[in-house]
Amino acid sequence: MDLETMLIAFDSTQQALRTEMLLEYADVDIDIRPTPKEITAGCALSIDFPAEEFEKVKEIIQSEDVEIRGIFRRLNEEYELVFSS
Repeated sequence: MDLETMLIAFDSTQQALRTEMLLEYADVDIDIRPTPKEITAGCALSIDFPAEEFEKVKEIIQSEDVEIRGIFRRLNEEYELVFSS
């Protein structure tokens, strides 16, 4: 059974790379991937992470003032926005 993952979309590559560094430092298991076409964002990179890490990821984004398009979860064939800063 696959574990649920969530996705962070960005408006800039700089913020995506910064977030990658912050989450790796915090030992969050992440994957860099192309931003799905269903999500309108200014950056082609997105970050997947396990849903169980959502609160930790949200806290890091808020405390480090990371600019994101939003955090999404996949429902069927669509992405639902669950958090934006």
